[in-house]
Amino acid sequence: MIRIHKEGRLIVAIALLLGLALISIAALWLPAWIQAPLFILALALVILVLRFFRNPKRRYFKDEKTIVAPSDGKVVVIEKTIQDEFLGKECIQISIFMSIHDVHINYFPVEGDIAYTKYHPGKYFLARHPKSSELNERYSVGINTPYGALLVRQVAGYVARRIRSYAVLGRRAHQGWEMGFIKFGSRLDLFIPSDAILQLELNQRVIGGVTPLARFK
Repeated sequence: MIRIHKEGRLIVAIALLLGLALISIAALWLPAWIQAPLFILALALVILVLRFFRNPKRRYFKDEKTIVAPSDGKVVVIEKTIQDEFLGKECIQISIFMSIHDVHINYFPVEGDIAYTKYHPGKYFLARHPKSSELNERYSVGINTPYGALLVRQVAGYVARRIRSYAVLGRRAHQGWEMGFIKFGSRLDLFIPSDAILQLELNQRVIGGVTPLARFK
């Protein structure tokens, strides 16, 4: 049985109704040679929406010194950069691209205190675009831990135009708990201390809340 995330229940219900409507119209009023393509189209629509909003059960990785992946997807950036928004110093940026086929739930990568939250309106470049991290619509969450601070940023893409964040300033971030959701293709940027010990490679596929990315030194 597929579990559906709360962000997608209404959309799934609409997709099911549209699928049933297409099948009913084809069966009642259209010739047989059109019925099969419409049935396939309706089925494909429902399967795509169900896959996108699926909420799989997982055994989350728990370790206070380990930074885990904040989302499913492919690692497209590992580089040193200056992060002025929250950290105010050199850090390592890890970016994860989420395709339309990935689970789009976002997870807290560490255990700590939520010390910063900010929504940034912006443009809608493709999520793979190098400038999307700074120019696209995004939501930033800064977390303090006993081993250092980090920033995780939800970035909207060309298709993804709705970011949901569950982070509340002053509350506790629990590693592996849901941090938010981005609808329809996007990316997550993670900014961690420059001396963190990396445990990943470029182009690696990662699983949100499960795959270790780095360890605090």
